[in-house]
Amino acid sequence: MLPGPNETTSGHGGAEHHGRPDEDNFPDYTRTSRSHVGESIEDTRNWPGIILVGLGLVGLGLTLTAAGYGFEGWALIGGITTVVCLVVGFAWVILEHRRVKNKEGRGLSDPAGH
Repeated sequence: MLPGPNETTSGHGGAEHHGRPDEDNFPDYTRTSRSHVGESIEDTRNWPGIILVGLGLVGLGLTLTAAGYGFEGWALIGGITTVVCLVVGFAWVILEHRRVKNKEGRGLSDPAGH
């Protein structure tokens, strides 16, 4: 098999250490030069925050629709729910990203990877 664009031709291709419990395979330095590629998908603790942001965006559309049709009560409820979902979702993702960076000994704003 040919190496990928970020793989070296010497050493192991990354598949040889799958199943070895003594090695942490995140991030996979053998196949990427960036330190956090796929972090949001690999780290499942981000998922509730991502889902809340998605629900907030859907809620924004529903709130604007309710306001456009003149349903003030539903627009108010939808607006409050949208703001709560977006704020909690973004906070969740940022706090989780900060936890991952602290685990590596870096600050949230340290330039590395992205």
